Amino acid sequence: MSRFSAVTDNPHDQRFNQKTGILLTNLGSPDAPTAAALRIYLREFLSDPRIVEIPRLVWMIILHGIILRVRPKRSAKLYESIWTENGSPLTHITRQQSIKLNTLLKEKGYTNTEVVMAMRYGNPSIEAGLEALREKGLTRIVIMPMYPQYSSPTTGSTFDAVSNVLRKWRWVPELHFINGYHKNTRYIESLANSISEDLEANGVPQKLVFSYHGMPKLFLERGDPYHCLCLQTTRLVVEKLGLDKDKVISTFQSRFGKAEWLKPYTDATLQSLPSEGIKDIAIISPAFSADCLETLEELEGENREIFEEAGGEKYRYIAALNDRDDHIEAIYDVLKPML
Repeated sequence: MSRFSAVTDNPHDQRFNQKTGILLTNLGSPDAPTAAALRIYLREFLSDPRIVEIPRLVWMIILHGIILRVRPKRSAKLYESIWTENGSPLTHITRQQSIKLNTLLKEKGYTNTEVVMAMRYGNPSIEAGLEALREKGLTRIVIMPMYPQYSSPTTGSTFDAVSNVLRKWRWVPELHFINGYHKNTRYIESLANSISEDLEANGVPQKLVFSYHGMPKLFLERGDPYHCLCLQTTRLVVEKLGLDKDKVISTFQSRFGKAEWLKPYTDATLQSLPSEGIKDIAIISPAFSADCLETLEELEGENREIFEEAGGEKYRYIAALNDRDDHIEAIYDVLKPML
């Protein structure tokens, strides 16, 4: 049996065409908010060498001997707190984004395009998404990881997953891989719009916090550009809105383990602000293209409590861009040169 697979049930000139397939990807979620489902999800996620860069043997002992015995049950409770009738918010929102993007492309005249969603970890998998595009006879594929700011653990890992699938295909497609879009003007506009709408509805806070997902400081020292791209994002949005720079701060959330991560930490910052007289804040997380555990539970829940218990009085989370129309337009603008 050959190690390479191919679609062979139709003549090549009929089966394969010039349609463009777009694979819209995000991080992923467990299939259910249960310890069993979290164990499967966390095993896949934490086994990725892009996520944890310590000697593999040592890490595998820690992962299977400790973490996967303890963390699934705790994480399941967190997921249960955000689970909806549509299941995982991240999966549902990414699906809605793909549907709306597909509709917009058709409206723009791109009738020879197909959009499929996939998740780096969990379901639907990147392999399933690529196979769905191959089954449609699409040999021109654009990979669109929904991470505005490139980082090795997110965008880089997505490339690994795509490569691992395509290395088994006999006919490798024409491939375009988008590795970030943090400077795209439409993306910056959509962020600015979401902030402006909040300010108009709720007033101007004492401090606007841009909270980005964290990563070990070691990754930055080894050449990962993520930290710089996050700060560029904040600067571009601040310039777009004409905000006072002294009223804006960039922080990093969701750290894991004992190693030093990118600073300043979101939770530590929120704990200290009230003592500095800052008791009215709004917080947004531009690195997340869709609301998920890190925004709905961590920012809306845990970090709100930290701020309020420290003496904060007004705390509001500005939702991720999700499937807003201007966000879908921004995604289209990123993709347009590839279509």
